[in-house]
Amino acid sequence: MPPTANPTTMPPPPPPPSTPRAADKPPLTVLLAGPRGFCAGVDRAIRIVEEALRQHGAPVYVRHEIVHNRFVVESLERQGAVFVEDLAEIPDDGRPVVFSAHGVAKSVPAEAARRAMFFLDGTCPLVSKVHREAERHFALGRHILLIGHAGHPEVIGTMGQLPPGAVTLVEDAAQARAVRVPEGRPLAYITQTTLSVDDTAEMIAVLRARFPELAAPAKEDICYATTNRQAAVKAIAPRSELLVVVGAPNSSNSQRLREVAERAGCPRAILVQRGAAFDPAEADGMATIGLTAGASAPEVLVQEVLARLAERFAVQVEEVVVTEERVAFKLPAALAAGAAAADDPEPPRRRPVPAAP
Repeated sequence: MPPTANPTTMPPPPPPPSTPRAADKPPLTVLLAGPRGFCAGVDRAIRIVEEALRQHGAPVYVRHEIVHNRFVVESLERQGAVFVEDLAEIPDDGRPVVFSAHGVAKSVPAEAARRAMFFLDGTCPLVSKVHREAERHFALGRHILLIGHAGHPEVIGTMGQLPPGAVTLVEDAAQARAVRVPEGRPLAYITQTTLSVDDTAEMIAVLRARFPELAAPAKEDICYATTNRQAAVKAIAPRSELLVVVGAPNSSNSQRLREVAERAGCPRAILVQRGAAFDPAEADGMATIGLTAGASAPEVLVQEVLARLAERFAVQVEEVVVTEERVAFKLPAALAAGAAAADDPEPPRRRPVPAAP
């Protein structure tokens, strides 16, 4: 029988492998696009859910993902939000119901009203603007060509503002060249807010060449945030050997950033949902990469990717800002007063009533 080892005389275990010092890591420049991440419409939609939970308690029901980002959705679920795809899944218990930032067809609030639900509209005001444009064109007797992606919630909601057959969807330049329209009807076009600026311009040019009297939006439908984030990617793509877009696979604006990067000269662009899903070895052998985030991705996820890169590289961050954003949207009136009271830690004291003479 072998002798029992004396723990006091056993050699110490080998030290764990240490993280390489910065001096031992290869250098890597990360071009950080600005603007990136949350836009005003996304921020407002999330605040609506959070404020409804604060003022009314859990649960608060949300029809569809409030924005297309699992990190955001799961964070709200932990606070008491319950996400559903149909109002039929919500009990008649008087709890608040929030519609997502993408907008909904008119039949949805009509059904909520029929059931006497307390509902809050999280639709981005810039999506609501497109809805009103569609209604205006329809009232003027125009047939509407909607440039967008089939099946996207925003497109479903926009088409659902009008009767069936009033809107024809155009998804790409090939469809723009072939689309058939009702004879003798004036035409107008509107667009999804999260499209590629360049692709949309191409489709509009094709449609205008075919239909010279085509009525346009009073102001471009692609939202400022989509335009700004694509401009920022175009600014860093030619200098980047790889461009990382933080965003969800079902996020239209995030997917467009990836496409824009490759068209703007970056050899490769990838979409990652968060740092844990990103392998920093993707940047091995590179000197400069780009990093941005879709409009529904919070900044914390960008910082996760930077932290992952720092495990392997001596990271030098260079922020490339093409414009500053100062847009903010108000909360719905049903929440605004309560939110203002919560933001004011010391409400003004009442002026004393003078005593009667």
